[in-house]
Amino acid sequence: MPPRLALTAALLAALPVPLASQGTRLLRQPTVSQTQVAFVYASDLWIASREGGEARRLTAFDGVEEWPHFSPDGKWVAFTGEYGGNRDVYVVSVDGGEPRRLTWHPANDEVVGWAPDGGKILFSSPRYGPPTAVETIYEVSPQGGMPEPLRIPRAWKGSLSPDGRSAAYMPYRLVDVEWRNYHGGQAEPIWIQSLETGALEK
Repeated sequence: MPPRLALTAALLAALPVPLASQGTRLLRQPTVSQTQVAFVYASDLWIASREGGEARRLTAFDGVEEWPHFSPDGKWVAFTGEYGGNRDVYVVSVDGGEPRRLTWHPANDEVVGWAPDGGKILFSSPRYGPPTAVETIYEVSPQGGMPEPLRIPRAWKGSLSPDGRSAAYMPYRLVDVEWRNYHGGQAEPIWIQSLETGALEK
């Protein structure tokens, strides 16, 4: 046996845990319902019981699927799909099937959640804002139709209060969303804004 091959075999044999038994890694962007968890793995969406067990692939299309969010009733998953070079909002049943495309704008649309009653899907997008486009949060029906902006001048990530009257959000996109325990200039404050009066609290 060549010396280099023998050294490689010896190093592999010395590993305390076989590589095959280490399991799947890099499961990202989890979302939970009362009974299930959905997540991103290898640019597809997967779903499993919260009790554990085998995960089931929910999407298997050419392109990237990310940022899944369960509907309040747990029957649907809204997500951002990038097919053909553009990021848009899609929704798919937790039972699987063909995702329904909900946005068609050339700007990137990134799902951030649902309205509390499940009647709208929320997404952020830099669609408008001359002379430089800025991101804000829009809502669109799960059945489709024209998206409408929330009464927020600028927002990246956010969610609505249980009564739907106010929104908590971050106004600016992070340069690196993977940083952990970070306390520097990217540690953005969270703002709470009334969607009825426009009153703002930092």
